[in-house]
Amino acid sequence: MKIKNTFLIMSIMVAAAAANFQNAQACTGITLTTTSGAIVPARTIEWAGGDIGSLYQIVPRGYVQRSLVPGGDRRGMTFKARYGYVGLAVAQPEYVVDGMNEAGLVAGLFYFPGYGSYEPYDEHNRSTTISDFQLVSWILSRFATVDEVRQAIADVHVVAVDPRSSTVHWRVVEPSGKQIVIEIVDGQARVFDNPIGVLTNSPGFEWHLTNLNNYVNLQPGKVQTNRLGNVEMNAFGGGSGMHGLPGDFTPPSRFVRAAMFQATAPRLDDSQATVMQAFHILNNFDIPVGIQFATGEAVPDVPSATQWTVASDISQRKIYYRTTYNRNVRC
Repeated sequence: MKIKNTFLIMSIMVAAAAANFQNAQACTGITLTTTSGAIVPARTIEWAGGDIGSLYQIVPRGYVQRSLVPGGDRRGMTFKARYGYVGLAVAQPEYVVDGMNEAGLVAGLFYFPGYGSYEPYDEHNRSTTISDFQLVSWILSRFATVDEVRQAIADVHVVAVDPRSSTVHWRVVEPSGKQIVIEIVDGQARVFDNPIGVLTNSPGFEWHLTNLNNYVNLQPGKVQTNRLGNVEMNAFGGGSGMHGLPGDFTPPSRFVRAAMFQATAPRLDDSQATVMQAFHILNNFDIPVGIQFATGEAVPDVPSATQWTVASDISQRKIYYRTTYNRNVRC
């Protein structure tokens, strides 16, 4: 009964926010590297529609889970944790949306509205069917490398437990720094290498990589003095080489901005210092809740659309996080 009630609550949350979904969701992910090669993936999660009921989850080795299927029944794939993991969940414990396992594998989901499309649920495939919001839990509990995930994703059927919610896509990072993006389009899983380490939302990942070419003129530092006929032109201040960097909150603009901030961040020696560096960079992606709603629309009573920010120190197997209600960084 508790499971059914929890599913009902989640469905009500989704239904209530459905009209504002395109205004409500956003996620921004980056990846920093220390001078010694330690990897620190970090990201934000946004939801302007209200409090998403965040909680942290600690799952021990050997724990058995069973996936929800459409309708709220727990009749999907059963999987047992080969690796223990920790992570941040939304709405209910099974919905881990970002976490790390004891092998150092990091996985997270990012909203992907309008471009992903899962296959319809087929009762004949229920033993290999998993809900999209439980895929992170499955990845963290079963795998140690991105190649293992790449191979296994073809053998499962990912479905939405509520058709009113957005599709999502996923980022998976291993301790070597190798990472992939998983997108499901027309019911088929597509796996992309992620050489840049950045991820936001729609459109698809390959489109975002191509779009970076529109900003080939951007460079760190200050532009040089130039002349226009008899007029000498000088930059107004430092950082003028980034003039034209998009500053809005759309996924394409956040992708470009995250890529530039990440690429120009100095490499630090210490992984914990790099974690703090990641939080400072992601400060630039905090979204004020009011900016996503038109004049006259009701604005939910949350301090910020950025519900939480998380950074994973893979080398030390530590996850650091802060929330919209408590800005102190905790581990």
